[in-house]
Amino acid sequence: MTSQTLTPARSRLNASYRNLTLWTLQGWLVMFFIGAGYAKLSEPMTNLIELMRWPALVSENMVRGLGVAEIILAVLVLAPLVSWKHGRPLLVMAASGLLALEVVMLGLHAFGMDVGPAVTNLILIAMTAPVLWMRAREVR
Repeated sequence: MTSQTLTPARSRLNASYRNLTLWTLQGWLVMFFIGAGYAKLSEPMTNLIELMRWPALVSENMVRGLGVAEIILAVLVLAPLVSWKHGRPLLVMAASGLLALEVVMLGLHAFGMDVGPAVTNLILIAMTAPVLWMRAREVR
């Protein structure tokens, strides 16, 4: 097995690809959670209960509050666009919040035998975890 050292140009190119990949994942997460949060805020409870089972188990205020939280966390994922120095810690905090939310909802959907939403949460976790891990490494 041989050890390969990267030239500075190749190292910058790899970092550029990694950054592009992370921003792409962040953009998809933002679009999903703004859409999900908006739906929780704007749709009547009867529609939400028909689409997902869990809103029937909690109060309407909790569903609406979750929608607000999703939108706020989604917007904070884009915080580095405004200020790179101050935005990256906000991004890490928002990604941590989204990941915690996704894990809780995965458990809720798995317990309720909702296969579609559970798979969606697994995909979201697979997108959020690398963003959190790689961006947290950059903050140090």
